[in-house]
Amino acid sequence: MENVRVLLVEDDKNLGDLLSEYLTLKGYPTSLSKDGEEGWNNFQNQEFDFCIFDVMLPKLDGFSLAEKVREKNKFIPILFLTARAMKEDTIHGLKIGADDYMTKPFRMEELLLRMQAILRRTNKVDDDIETDLFKIGKYEFDYIQHKLTINNITQKLTSKEAELLKMLCESKNQTLDRSFTLKKIWKNDSYFNARSMDVYITKLRKFLKDDDKLQILNIHGQGFKLIELS
Repeated sequence: MENVRVLLVEDDKNLGDLLSEYLTLKGYPTSLSKDGEEGWNNFQNQEFDFCIFDVMLPKLDGFSLAEKVREKNKFIPILFLTARAMKEDTIHGLKIGADDYMTKPFRMEELLLRMQAILRRTNKVDDDIETDLFKIGKYEFDYIQHKLTINNITQKLTSKEAELLKMLCESKNQTLDRSFTLKKIWKNDSYFNARSMDVYITKLRKFLKDDDKLQILNIHGQGFKLIELS
């Protein structure tokens, strides 16, 4: 994770200067933009590896900026900073491709840890190493046994349900591509199989309903995203 260049877009000059200086000192050279339009211009004219956007920005808000960035680069990590702890804002941000969000005020050390976790996840190269046990919210998921447990109550899953939940867990907070998932589990991405997968997604939502901080989002035209709200 060396030489990770950060685009920070923050209209609060004091906070922006503090974060920029802190991240640069920690080895993440950071370019600060004061509004959404300046941030977009900088993104187009420079190379960055990580984006941190305030939501409430002048000229071009953080959500709109992220959508423009996602059109140009589908993979660069995006972390939102927001002064509003509204669930709707969080869901909207994750739907348009954010990897994480933080509500102000926050500790800079926590921001750095969140960044490092995102970078480890998005740059992982050990895809061949499989995990069989997952902790998602209040649930424990045993992929081998096909068991999903919460409060000592266990739901037995079918093979396809377990395969689908495993793929969602492995890509938590990231979009799971619809066509890729269909080809891996159903072996082809026909219309019939796509409708079948939608049914399985609905069933998984019901299985996870006892933790209201867990959601499986439909990402229009792309696929699904398992998110865990804080």
